[in-house]
Amino acid sequence: MPITTCVFDAYGTLFDVAAAARQAAAEPDFPQLQGTWATLAANWRQKQIQYTWLRAVTGAHTDFWEVTQNGLDWSLEAAGLAGDDALRERLLALYWELQAYPEVPAMLTSLKEAGFNTAILSNGSPGMLEGCVQSAGVGTVLDDLLSVESVGVFKPHSSVYDLVGKRFDCASSEVLFVSSNGWDAAAASGYGFETVWVNRAGEPMDRLPWTPQHVLNDLTTIPDIAKG
Repeated sequence: MPITTCVFDAYGTLFDVAAAARQAAAEPDFPQLQGTWATLAANWRQKQIQYTWLRAVTGAHTDFWEVTQNGLDWSLEAAGLAGDDALRERLLALYWELQAYPEVPAMLTSLKEAGFNTAILSNGSPGMLEGCVQSAGVGTVLDDLLSVESVGVFKPHSSVYDLVGKRFDCASSEVLFVSSNGWDAAAASGYGFETVWVNRAGEPMDRLPWTPQHVLNDLTTIPDIAKG
């Protein structure tokens, strides 16, 4: 069946998760980040994702904002910055207004002009997603923001992917799902979506039972893939 619906992971896919630490490091109040922001950002993201998996497996769900804070606190301690409350507060504030990658607005606009349904499907809580979408100015080219909070478990649980068919009344084969997380794209492929892994860092393919059908280094050609 032809693609009718294009769905995107949010963090790392549409929005640059390193932007908060990078911006804070450029501000005069936080010179302690200038040489370490990239490592802190990478650790923050890694722990954030790991904590979603652990909570999903153990049934200890919480919202993504708490997981985000937990990941940051671990990363600040690892960097020797635990107890720096001003830095912590600034980094968390910036996370609500992450920058979109440069190609995102034009790509989403192209999809909407071509008649596709568009949505975010994210671990993020509704408020966090709304903050990023508003900050990036892409709300008018997204039909919905689908959050795991409606099912109470993080990706890659199949109930999360179920949200797309329920919202848009479409078969899984009509969905193009795009994620910067290799494991997310792989799991969605196993679910039945056509998937794109946006592999911006040039990482190896995850060793899982499924693989994404497409691998890109940015989102520019998503409309071409959707059109077939």
